[in-house]
Amino acid sequence: MQGWELINSLLLASQETFYMVGVSAVVAIFLGLPVGLLLVMTSPGNVLYAPKLNKILSAIVNTGRSFPFIILLVVLTPLTRLIVGTSIGSTAALVPLTLAAIPFFGRIAETSILEVDKGLIEAAEAMGCDYWQIVLKVLIPEALPSIILGVTILIVSLLNSSAMAGAVGGGGLGNLAIQYGYQRFDVGVMFATIIVLILLVQIIQFLGDLLARQLRKK
Repeated sequence: MQGWELINSLLLASQETFYMVGVSAVVAIFLGLPVGLLLVMTSPGNVLYAPKLNKILSAIVNTGRSFPFIILLVVLTPLTRLIVGTSIGSTAALVPLTLAAIPFFGRIAETSILEVDKGLIEAAEAMGCDYWQIVLKVLIPEALPSIILGVTILIVSLLNSSAMAGAVGGGGLGNLAIQYGYQRFDVGVMFATIIVLILLVQIIQFLGDLLARQLRKK
């Protein structure tokens, strides 16, 4: 594969990768952030202290994080077929990517929120703030720079996992590298794919660090 054919293949594979990573990241953030908040708020010394709920939720999160992604791809094949009607392609890869990302980001969000000074929470409680006011006006704003860095880690992790999904026909840059670079012994395709992935990670990390720094200055 050479010239324009390689460029077109890289562009198409990149679009599939952006689709997989983008959708799964948005869903993981939307569902993982509440999980992280609940883990914090139900822990000892917090507003919604509930030891049983905290232990159950923590066990579920730990279980979700314990599966290597390549195994999760295989285990979730029946569920993937049930949801999207196929186990091959970029849309099918969204199911394992998202389910792996939710508990992963939940722990990241928990760690970020735990960094917030407890004195601020106590001050908010003393002022009569309810649970939602504490979450929306104290916890999330104070933890936001750290959460942004966590989102950066999440996106990079999803980028790596989406490449791994190519091993089972998940589409994207990983599929291009395996199908054309590895199976057809095309070293040029393999190196081009690796370069694109490296550049994407560098750009994502740079933008995440930049945004976090800007938020810390405010």
